[in-house]
Amino acid sequence: MDTKEFRQWAHHFADWMADYYEDIEKFPVKSQVLPGEIGAKLPLFPPAESEDMENIFIDFREIILPGITHWQSPDFFAYFPANGSFPSILGEMLTAALGAQCMIWETSPAAAELEERVMDWLKLMTGLPQSWSGVIQDTASTSTLAAILSAREKYSGFGVNNAGFAGYEGLRVYCSTETHSSIEKAVKIAGIGRQNLVKVQVDDQFRMDVKALRKAITGDLEAGLKPCCVVATLGTTGSTSVDPLSEIAGICREFNLWLHVDAAYGGTALLLPEYRWMTEGIERADSIVFNPHKWMFTNFDCSAYFVKDKESLIRTFEILPEYLKTATRGQVNDYRDWGVPLGRRFRALKLWFVIRSFGVDGLKSRISEHIEMAKWFERQVIASDGFELLAPRIFSVVCFRYHPLGLSAVEVNHFNQQLLQVINKTGKLYLSHTKLNGNFVLRMSIAQTETRQHHVEAAWESIRTIAANLNPKLHNGEKS
Repeated sequence: MDTKEFRQWAHHFADWMADYYEDIEKFPVKSQVLPGEIGAKLPLFPPAESEDMENIFIDFREIILPGITHWQSPDFFAYFPANGSFPSILGEMLTAALGAQCMIWETSPAAAELEERVMDWLKLMTGLPQSWSGVIQDTASTSTLAAILSAREKYSGFGVNNAGFAGYEGLRVYCSTETHSSIEKAVKIAGIGRQNLVKVQVDDQFRMDVKALRKAITGDLEAGLKPCCVVATLGTTGSTSVDPLSEIAGICREFNLWLHVDAAYGGTALLLPEYRWMTEGIERADSIVFNPHKWMFTNFDCSAYFVKDKESLIRTFEILPEYLKTATRGQVNDYRDWGVPLGRRFRALKLWFVIRSFGVDGLKSRISEHIEMAKWFERQVIASDGFELLAPRIFSVVCFRYHPLGLSAVEVNHFNQQLLQVINKTGKLYLSHTKLNGNFVLRMSIAQTETRQHHVEAAWESIRTIAANLNPKLHNGEKS
């Protein structure tokens, strides 16, 4: 493909992308294909000869697109969002065109210096300590792994990196029972072991129980184990509960433990001053992560990771082979020393585009709109017969279920599981679920970039109608 043909197809693809967003509500939000259906349409062997882009693009539209779940649809209410926006897409296009490998300052000075600046902007925007240092990781999972590895090395005086775990067996990491699965994964990868992850019970609002945390730590010390790190969450995945950070920070300081704060979803709400209560005590933490690719309209992937002590982070990860030695080392940020991968994408560019295009006030306005829509949905649940809330609403996620009278706990769970399947099968909207206290819970996550009030109202009407129709079908009219 030469530049003339590239130009032709680039314009064609740009037109298709614009059409896609204009028509996105016409697609079923959740892909309706069956397992193996897409693979059955793909050749078993790669082509020996060059294929025409026309045919490739036809196959994209006819084979690939039916197997896509449309995360950018305004009717996407599942999980947490993986949001994008037009400014972010344009930034990604330029990133792809540049094709820069931004591992160190020398390989693209603008990439390193822009990353440093946008991370400083994020600190100002969210009220995080200005003395902290930030780096863009791919996901919160990677950021959490970086935190736990740093905690391990700081506890061992950086001995585990050099000599392995000899003398440092029995390191312990603490989180709540509602904490994201990435913490368990990180503990495994870090070599600490799943058996050394202590899941602390939660209170009636699904927040970490601080008394139970203290008891777990003191019990481990008495048993000769080695408390190392605590992970607190601002916006848990299931219920979006917020752990009592200040109290947890006090315990961590008392026992000299690394405190990592997982705010992957909820951290974006820190743009709003009324949510800064969540980070009371953050100055006593050691690290925090939140994802602009969740609720700050920046295309996946882009995770903002901040640390109090950047030297501990760098010392945990740095390796300096001869081919990476430069004359500028020590004068600039070489971000390949700030995390697991050597190779790094130019993620700061799209984030810069988003912040400049929306403006801080524009970002705050859109986030506030999502929260107001969630408040509206919450009011409908409370006011409607048969529906009930299962967790406090803090951000823009509402945890609820339909509870027909006369059903046992098992039957109610089964009913809501069936309800979710029917809702998602319509293709009109997409919800996900969790379990809280053994209850099957529907999650209405209102945070997609282009979602507006009328989308939420239509979703609520669909949910109510399907629940009403499903009840007599399942129970032959005997219970309601």
